[in-house]
Amino acid sequence: MEKIANYIDGQFRAPVAGKYLDNINPSIGEVYSLIPDSDGDDVQLAVEAATRAFEGWSSLLPDKRFAVLARIADLIDRDADALALAESIDQGKPVKLAKSMDIFRAGANIRFYATGAMHFSAEAHATGVEAVNYTLRSPVGVAGCISPWNLPLYLFTWKIAPALAAGCTVVAKPSELTPMTAYLFTKLCQEAGLPQGVLNVVHGLGPKVGQAIIDHPGIPAISFTGGTVTGKKITTTAGPMLKKLSLELGGKNPNIIFADADFDQAVATSISSSFTNQGEICLCGSRILIERPLYEKFVKAFVAKTKELVIGDPLNEATRIGALVSEAHMNKVLSYIDLATKEGGTILTGGKRVTVSGRCAKGFFVEPTVVTGLPANCRTNQEEIFGPVVTLAPFDREEEALAMANGTSYGLSATLWTSDLTRAHRISSQLKCGIVWVNCWLYRDLRTPFGGTKGSGVGREGGWEAMRFFTEAKNVCIRL
Repeated sequence: MEKIANYIDGQFRAPVAGKYLDNINPSIGEVYSLIPDSDGDDVQLAVEAATRAFEGWSSLLPDKRFAVLARIADLIDRDADALALAESIDQGKPVKLAKSMDIFRAGANIRFYATGAMHFSAEAHATGVEAVNYTLRSPVGVAGCISPWNLPLYLFTWKIAPALAAGCTVVAKPSELTPMTAYLFTKLCQEAGLPQGVLNVVHGLGPKVGQAIIDHPGIPAISFTGGTVTGKKITTTAGPMLKKLSLELGGKNPNIIFADADFDQAVATSISSSFTNQGEICLCGSRILIERPLYEKFVKAFVAKTKELVIGDPLNEATRIGALVSEAHMNKVLSYIDLATKEGGTILTGGKRVTVSGRCAKGFFVEPTVVTGLPANCRTNQEEIFGPVVTLAPFDREEEALAMANGTSYGLSATLWTSDLTRAHRISSQLKCGIVWVNCWLYRDLRTPFGGTKGSGVGREGGWEAMRFFTEAKNVCIRL
């Protein structure tokens, strides 16, 4: 059985304490590799390596950083099939989805910021005829990057790429539930010639490894994607230390559908925005709000399409719904489905664990579930489930839709369907969230900032916002 290794100072290393955790394939419910059960001693080694490497990497000319990062992106493309297979085994998602979304976007992340290293610019301002003020930006130092399990390589590279491009060195922790693609990625970094100590990856549990990264005085910036509860805990530790924080947290995203929407497109895309990656995407539209004249027609079509989704072995090309990431997470999702019925909801389809025949008979599969009849303020509609569960509700007026959409503690994303351009602008401006998709879902331009409001996080990732986060700004004023 393969033992995953930490990547510290350009070398693959066993955990200092010599302890390992089981890495379970959720599709078959069995251990298939071992992950380091690292602790603060491993993090200390990683920080020391990153600190030694910082001067050389930060002073490297941008085109040199570009060349190394571009080689890594090319290697991701070369090994896309192997990486997609590893991610499917690790997380339970269909391998076809892993390749088309996760691995493709991981390579795009690295390539975008590789180019950004050469185009990152500072500002200059003429202060009348008396002075010139200009801004110098320098890398902040060793960056701590903690990524989640749902899009393992995609979000891992989303964090480390801007940090490396800005000239920071990195100590990173991938999720202990899905460590394999980060491990394979470090092999590509070594092959590409990334200098020793520039990227250090420490595997293990959040309370041991993640907390040690957050606590370490030698790490001045923390970029984290994960749950809101964990984000609040990070703030209590890192805030008093005056660390820079970028927290991309949970979501309970509304999908608002007006009667004048393109019906077929709204149904098809809403199926994707509800159930892609088993609903384990923070941007999924888990609350669908439909204007009443369209409500019955939409519900009928949406339920019919949901029933057509193929649940099965993630290695099969036809599979649309794979396994949930762990048995514990499956039980959490099932508990929310049970809660929905107790709160008065009606399950129109789904709601049960699925037994898949063959090698996946012990896997953690749950039917895509559609629930109606729930009040907007119930727990099912207020708390993040992070699974293939979606609620449908009608609305009569714009104001009602906005109140329902904004009526949670989250504010990550929203989706809006209408053919009325004026309405699209009006509603978009009033939605309290970080990104609004109009007549589409999950389109991303890496030049634009990304992040949430309210309980969905602080700070912005993406584009220059991400690279600026990993820098310190200094103003220089020259009197003329």
